[in-house]
Amino acid sequence: MIRQGPHAPNSAQPPSAGGAHSAVRAWGDALVTVLAPLVAMAVVAALGLWAAGAADLPGGAFPRVVAAVVVIAAGGSVSVSGQAGGLAGTDAELTLMPLSVTLTGALVAGWSFLRPLRHRAVAGTGELLARVARTAVLWLAGLAALAALARHSFSLAPPGSPVDIIGGLLDATPTVGFRADVGPTLLFGLVWLLGVLAMALLVSRRAPLPTRLVRHQEAVRPAAFAMLLLLLSYVAIGLVAGLFVAATRGHAAETFAVVLLGLPNVVWLALGLGIGASWQGRVEGPFGLPMPHVLDAALRGPEDTTLDVAALAQHDGRAWWLIPVAALLLLAAAFAMAVRSPAGTRLWQYALHFGVAFALTMLAIAPVTRVVARLGLSILGIVEIDDLGGQVALHPHLWTAVGLALLWGLVAGPLGGLLASRVRRRGKAPARPGPPA
Repeated sequence: MIRQGPHAPNSAQPPSAGGAHSAVRAWGDALVTVLAPLVAMAVVAALGLWAAGAADLPGGAFPRVVAAVVVIAAGGSVSVSGQAGGLAGTDAELTLMPLSVTLTGALVAGWSFLRPLRHRAVAGTGELLARVARTAVLWLAGLAALAALARHSFSLAPPGSPVDIIGGLLDATPTVGFRADVGPTLLFGLVWLLGVLAMALLVSRRAPLPTRLVRHQEAVRPAAFAMLLLLLSYVAIGLVAGLFVAATRGHAAETFAVVLLGLPNVVWLALGLGIGASWQGRVEGPFGLPMPHVLDAALRGPEDTTLDVAALAQHDGRAWWLIPVAALLLLAAAFAMAVRSPAGTRLWQYALHFGVAFALTMLAIAPVTRVVARLGLSILGIVEIDDLGGQVALHPHLWTAVGLALLWGLVAGPLGGLLASRVRRRGKAPARPGPPA
């Protein structure tokens, strides 16, 4: 009879132990995928709000405002409401997505989700869905915690001011508050996460896909990567410009606030304007757009104004440069797409892939540049207090922008393919030298 050595029983783990270890590791990966973007978003939001002066808000409001900004950036919903007692009325609304915070969270979430899969060539559909489900559960828990924190109210009247004194006598001190809407926050936050994870799988060249989807990656991934490259190129140019303005023209804190909270809001708006798209908007009252002064100047007035390159050029002639910059960066993105595409791709395919990808990209980014901010205060519903009221509005002409993006993409796509025709690509073997003469 053969006897096992004293260490034989411990030489291998039982199957249940291995399964438990895998489950713990899978949930750990999901936890990292959730915590990493939330922490990154909170840091960027806190720095941006600090640069904007929000650290001085009374009543310990700063962390609650940071939580509200992160909720909005993750696709959630925050309601703004006003109150001024029985003799006065307030009207408040705010719709503004801090895209610097959003972009930070999306990049970190995508990288964190793909990191455990980086050495895999193929992943099963069930495995990917399980990873997404675990991440979604923890993500919803994190959003629920932030939504519970994101609520506060402020007094609109400075202490000792006439409005404060009269409001105290009449029990009509104007206040405005905000609170996260838990239901919409969880719903739209989940949609945001699923969109980010889907885009991460589409953009990454090495991310594993289910076997049935592998054959489609050659048509989708190069165009998706080109769109990411285009958007990040605009952000990089905007960041350099913002740092230059902060260093040379003063108002460094205000500039950093715009960079840390709304840089993509500005530069992706510039992309749309550069291809000929337009927005409709108005700036009225004591507060304005959290964007460069030229946008505020172009939109300020009692009536809606069409914002396009020509309207901007009336206030700053350098706005015309938005057109050649857009053309150059689109051509560079089309070239990058062609280089990553299989060698046998035809010019009409470049046009179709790039045109559709750019149209879908504009369909995604134009709506998130929308801005609505309104604050009104009236006594007895008759007398308006102008010093405490105003509105900002900016809405894209969406389908015009999408159509223009499609046309630009149909032209830029084959041009990029022609430029890349001499570049060695995947699936194309180097030419062999002929026989000696």
